Amino acid sequence: MTLFRLDASIFPDQSVSRELADIVEAEWTAAHPDEQVIRRHVGTSPLPSTAWADAVVGQQVPQDARTPAQQAAVELATTLADELIAADTFLFAVPLYNYGVSQHVKTWFDILYTDPRMNEGGPELRGRPALLVTVSGGNYGPGSPKEGWDHSTSWLQRILVDVFGLDLTIVERRFTLVGVNPALDQFKDMADAMRVEALRAAEVEGRKLAESDARKAA
Repeated sequence: MTLFRLDASIFPDQSVSRELADIVEAEWTAAHPDEQVIRRHVGTSPLPSTAWADAVVGQQVPQDARTPAQQAAVELATTLADELIAADTFLFAVPLYNYGVSQHVKTWFDILYTDPRMNEGGPELRGRPALLVTVSGGNYGPGSPKEGWDHSTSWLQRILVDVFGLDLTIVERRFTLVGVNPALDQFKDMADAMRVEALRAAEVEGRKLAESDARKAA
């Protein structure tokens, strides 16, 4: 069995999404101690933003007519697709930035999606288990003053479920800036409860992810 893990935090040493994803991975690794983890961290090693346009054009011309940049972009897209296709299970750790999806994740997807094997509705990844860990500094849940401002999670669900066809579970934590931003101090108790709930959810869902792989292997 193989796990693919994507991280997107630009602050890896203090990343809450990384903390939760590490718990999930630990549960998966405990059940599959000798199996492979494919890693890609687009937050600390971002993909070139120009590669998407080069890959789009490069896919439309014969290989011998491509520029070096187009050929490199097409090869990059192939590599990204190969990483996903090689995996049995998926772990995505993607924080909310500026109310939307991380630009590094969007670039990753745009380049990846130029590979013909990633076409919507394609069979390559359909039905494989996946877990999305997502965190945000504020609270954008139902009833909050900024309800609906999270434009990342719904986009990620659309891509991971409707495009890739993954069997997706989500673990989320809100209010990570409580204790950092004094304006949020009044929400300390709520944030503490959310942290405990998220840590527990990561453990439980990580175990379920590992068990899902074990059932497939059997």
